[in-house]
Amino acid sequence: MKRLIPPLFIILWASGFIGARYAMPWTEPFTFLSARLIIAAAIFALLIVILGAPKIPASMAIHAIIVGALIHGVYLGGMFWAIHQGMPAGLTALLAGLQPLIIAVMAGQLLGEKILRRHWLGLAIGLTGVTIVLWPTLGISGSGINMATLGAAICAVFAMSIGTIWQKRHGVSGNLLTGTFWQYIGAAAVTVPCALLFETRTIIINGELVFALVWLVLVLSVGAVFLLMILIRDGEMSKVGSLFYLVPAATALMAWALFRENLTLMQMAGMAITTAGVGLATIRAPSFRREPAPLLPGNG
Repeated sequence: MKRLIPPLFIILWASGFIGARYAMPWTEPFTFLSARLIIAAAIFALLIVILGAPKIPASMAIHAIIVGALIHGVYLGGMFWAIHQGMPAGLTALLAGLQPLIIAVMAGQLLGEKILRRHWLGLAIGLTGVTIVLWPTLGISGSGINMATLGAAICAVFAMSIGTIWQKRHGVSGNLLTGTFWQYIGAAAVTVPCALLFETRTIIINGELVFALVWLVLVLSVGAVFLLMILIRDGEMSKVGSLFYLVPAATALMAWALFRENLTLMQMAGMAITTAGVGLATIRAPSFRREPAPLLPGNG
């Protein structure tokens, strides 16, 4: 039964982009995210009370808020805005899949970690795969792929990368429930002002919107967290890290099945190349040093 947890976790994580696609026609991105984050924070607050989760120091809470603002607020905000503007969910997920590569480069600059030749080779291979996937759609007008949506998605990926580096550099750890609660507070501090300042906050309530909200709050923001807690408890984080690179391909296949988004053989080959590049750049040698359990990495 435990063998099913890692692939189930990745499938749920990949479905976050699909949930965004369902929700975006009926509301605006920051309005939807604000509702999702506030509900998720309320659920975690309730769980903290029920389960008696311990508090974390104020300094750690502040770092968790900063991390949450970056990896949930800016990251999800940029990705949802790009999807709201028509960018295909599969391509959005593919760009998000480059995040481990960016972290590898940033870690070398900011944390002093050694960047090996295979890291640079993996970066080149990953970018080649992205180019192959994007190439057939770059000349299609109205496809939702333009400088604005690409820029938003790229900024989102960098925000998540910076948030992950911040989490590692400042040792943001502690109780997973409490830390994630403060992350959602930090994220809401980004999305709520954006919704108030830049959106009409119009919401068309229907089955698709309700389904997307329930799915993203309960399955992603809550359910996936508990799967992650099980994986951390069983010492499977290294395996989860490798499975994360399958998220773009899984999302693209979901988008093809549910929305009939175009998926050519060349694009499938590009996804395989990107996955291979990310894997090459991020695979680690075995380590016997026990690391503190991280907080929830940002997603959907």
